[in-house]
Amino acid sequence: MADNKGILVVGELGEGKLLPITAELLGAGRRLADELKESLSCILISDKVGDIAKAAVAAGADKVCVAEDAQLKDYQTDTFMQVMEKAVAELAPRIILMGQTSLGRDLAPRLAFKLEVAAVMDCLELAIDAATKAMNCTRPVYGGNARAVFTTDGLPQIATVRQKASTPLAPDAGRKGDIVPLAVSLDASKIRVKVLETVKEEVTGIKIEDAQAVVSGGRGVGGPEPFSNELLELAKVLKGAVGASRPPCDNKWVPDSIQVGLTGKIIAPELYIAVAISGSSQHMSGCSGSKTIVAINKDPEANIFKEARFGVVGDWKVIVPAFTAKVKQLLQ
Repeated sequence: MADNKGILVVGELGEGKLLPITAELLGAGRRLADELKESLSCILISDKVGDIAKAAVAAGADKVCVAEDAQLKDYQTDTFMQVMEKAVAELAPRIILMGQTSLGRDLAPRLAFKLEVAAVMDCLELAIDAATKAMNCTRPVYGGNARAVFTTDGLPQIATVRQKASTPLAPDAGRKGDIVPLAVSLDASKIRVKVLETVKEEVTGIKIEDAQAVVSGGRGVGGPEPFSNELLELAKVLKGAVGASRPPCDNKWVPDSIQVGLTGKIIAPELYIAVAISGSSQHMSGCSGSKTIVAINKDPEANIFKEARFGVVGDWKVIVPAFTAKVKQLLQ
């Protein structure tokens, strides 16, 4: 373990390209690798990677390991674990980074258990201790009300990073890097799960996790209509998406796919507008990474005002249409 060197990013692919989280991880990994004066590697696992590996090099990787097999088309713990065990054995990385995604949340702790090390989940910031070369991981605690710094003993150190917590590098098509195959020989006896069907979530417009502006409504909007009227209109003007706190989803006013919070999606847009949302810690855990939070609530004592950069006390039915009209005027 004393010979472990370099950073390994576990990339994710979707629709024939690198997913944004991979570019973000490579941006974070590049910074750490430069500080350590070590290399940055990326592993891409799929049935067919092709030219996507070049995009990983352009995003900052010094080396891209490509694992291809027909059984790797869809993520399965048993197949990806076999690939990762081989990759770790060959590369001996000091640090392994994954996204705080469905893949990372499942794979990171399992890999950590197999390697007999710890994994720090849902990190917002990563830094290298100059004296020990250990990675310090900052993550939210107490429902997002505070942050704490964690480090782990043993190598490799494993961490998952929240989406949009890191800034990707500007793609450099002229960047040079090595693209090497990782020989894969999957043991069928260890594959205990089979994907029978993949159902794609139908989303109209921009997904909330990809939007730069999100307009979210809470229980206080009173029903499903505002989500498809006033809130949607404002979101369209801002070229963003509509979100919701948990109560509207529980009441079936809106689909669960737009829920923001600890039990929903964790997002970090440039602008987050919370309409009639009280601001519970569970909800704030899902949007605390937003660059700017604007709160609209009739209760001046609502917790959301403690979290927001800007706040308006009053009836959202008056404020939101007026705000929408003003934004339209300014954008003309």
